[in-house]
Amino acid sequence: MKMTLRWFGGDHDSVPLKYIRQVPGVRGVVTSLPDIPVGKVWPAEEIAACKEQVEAAGLQLEGIESVNVHEDIKLGRPERDRYIENYIRTMKNLSSHGIHLICYNFMPVFDWIRSDLAKCLVDDATVLAYEAEMVEKVDPMGMLAHMESRADGFSLPGWEPERMNILEELFTAYKGFTEDDLFQNLKYFLDSIMPALSLIHISEPTR
Repeated sequence: MKMTLRWFGGDHDSVPLKYIRQVPGVRGVVTSLPDIPVGKVWPAEEIAACKEQVEAAGLQLEGIESVNVHEDIKLGRPERDRYIENYIRTMKNLSSHGIHLICYNFMPVFDWIRSDLAKCLVDDATVLAYEAEMVEKVDPMGMLAHMESRADGFSLPGWEPERMNILEELFTAYKGFTEDDLFQNLKYFLDSIMPALSLIHISEPTR
């Protein structure tokens, strides 16, 4: 088993790679390229630069969390095939740099939610936190403002500005959308990318 830590990237994480390298047993990170808009192809040169940055710190880039799925795919809109093709191209670019693990989720509107992005503990350490009772009281339309108020200046990976700017439109689009609708669109997405997986060359990462 390989021990890794989640690293949000140089401009999005208060913890530098050199500190992660000092954690006993940790030899790699799982990271992302949060500045690339969802649905766009991840350029090979940006993947390479990220990997080089991680390896320069004496760590391995063991996985990506996440390559986000465009909302048009989840909703089954006509443009979904174009975004699925971009997703496949991103997977190929990642695999060409020896990255074997790609995480994703298929949740509508909000990819993930926390009540705090920088909750202060008794030892003054800050952590991501989730308190269900607090989250359940927040109006969904006010979720972004709530999280930003408790972010202590940190960014919100997976909360792309272009998506947050159309929250009302997305909530309207999902009205009447059933669990089965979402599942069928997930099946379409997976069925579409599976043939490409057999064609992707998984190389051994540089040691």
